[in-house]
Amino acid sequence: MEFLKDLWGFFRERKKWWLMPLIVLLLLIGLLLLATGNTVLAPFIYALF
Repeated sequence: MEFLKDLWGFFRERKKWWLMPLIVLLLLIGLLLLATGNTVLAPFIYALF
């Protein structure tokens, strides 16, 4: 949780709000790949990319 506090402080202090959507998008893609890594849905998800 300390990392999230530091990241929030960085955004607030340096006004780098344009990075927020990029980080959220990368997290969502990572979660999607983790969730479908060894499931039956994996071939269908990989076909999208």
